[in-house]
Amino acid sequence: MLTRLSYRAYRRSSSLRYRFERRFTRAGTLVIASTIFAAGLGVDLDQSLAYQLFSFLFVLLGISVISAVTFRGRFGVSRSLPRFASVGQKLTYAVHIENGTLTKQSGLTLLENLADARMSFVEFAALSRPPYSRSFRRVRFPSGKRAVVKPCSIPPIGPHSAATVQVELLPLRRGPLRVIGATVARTDPFGLVRAFVNVPAPDTVVVLPRRYPLPPLALPGTLKYQQGGVALASSVGESEEFVSLREYRQGDPMRHIHWKSWARTGKPIIKEFQEEFFVRHALILDTFAAPHQRELFEEAVSVAASFACTIQTQESLLDLMFVGPQAFCFTAGRGVAHTEQILEVLAAVDLCSDKAFSKLEALVLQHITGVSGCLCIFLAWDEARQNLVQTLRAFGLPLWVLVLVKPNDRPLDLGPMASDPLNFHTLELGEIAEGLQRL
Repeated sequence: MLTRLSYRAYRRSSSLRYRFERRFTRAGTLVIASTIFAAGLGVDLDQSLAYQLFSFLFVLLGISVISAVTFRGRFGVSRSLPRFASVGQKLTYAVHIENGTLTKQSGLTLLENLADARMSFVEFAALSRPPYSRSFRRVRFPSGKRAVVKPCSIPPIGPHSAATVQVELLPLRRGPLRVIGATVARTDPFGLVRAFVNVPAPDTVVVLPRRYPLPPLALPGTLKYQQGGVALASSVGESEEFVSLREYRQGDPMRHIHWKSWARTGKPIIKEFQEEFFVRHALILDTFAAPHQRELFEEAVSVAASFACTIQTQESLLDLMFVGPQAFCFTAGRGVAHTEQILEVLAAVDLCSDKAFSKLEALVLQHITGVSGCLCIFLAWDEARQNLVQTLRAFGLPLWVLVLVKPNDRPLDLGPMASDPLNFHTLELGEIAEGLQRL
């Protein structure tokens, strides 16, 4: 019951703050604070003249509010929003505003309306339980926002005319960022209160994870036989790489007949295939963490995205493996999928707190055939994760193990990586970029 009341207080206070910051300018906020201060000093009318200042400021605010209420307008808004953005990188896009009234509109400001990004009750409750409640403030995203959008001044627009402005957006969180509409605002003559006209204009941009620059890397793994070749990575069932056409021989499978060539030549023609040898890496992402480890998990996703981009340029296949609502194995590289696709998958990855780590181990072992080497990104270095590494080493696979740790955590025991310490690295929260450069 107490948790539910706290959640309601959290929702209402954050809503009040959001509405207040949008409705009142900085000058308006200062006037409100001065009005309250003058009201406190002017209680005793015989000892202070502050009540006169209070009366003046109160009337000033009243005029501003009435002026804002009388603002009317009809506007249309359309955006040229790109499909992708990246966390921490400013995005600039064009917004087209149309004036549907018979009067000239000036002194306008464009405010973008983003979808509600506040925590759900389940997330709030998880962070409110001991021992995580003390770290609640530390694990929240800044101001509970998915992005910061600068208010943009709109040039004067004539009757039934239009104007285009450039809007700056700074994404703070990965994943789909929904823009539910826009607000055309105008301040009163004193510049204290904003009047609003809300315009429905839904749009979406996918925010990709933050990527860190990596030094030139020699990832573990050599050429390995792949049954079915590259085509196997993008289709269901056994397949091979097409080489040429030839005449039918007894025993050739009927499914390999090239029917168009048979119709043209009058005799059966077979498609000839060839198996391939190439490098195939497994990128294993640990998603098993508690809600208070959200910041550590976000950095792990960023590290995975950084390696995904690098491996993509090295002419090899990459199997991204993680566990979410179900076990996932997404293959990219060598024309099977592009970098944007694997980054889009990583943009949607979330914590997995309702399954055992053994689910990830089963997924890895299911796809281990044909893998040339593994890159493991872990959020802890406990017995379960060490057992997975020990199992992979038993298969003779070259490994890189990266473990994300918090500042001041005690040094980790190498465990099964003691015989290969050069391929075991810890990345400290807050110094991820520096740690990656030391690889």
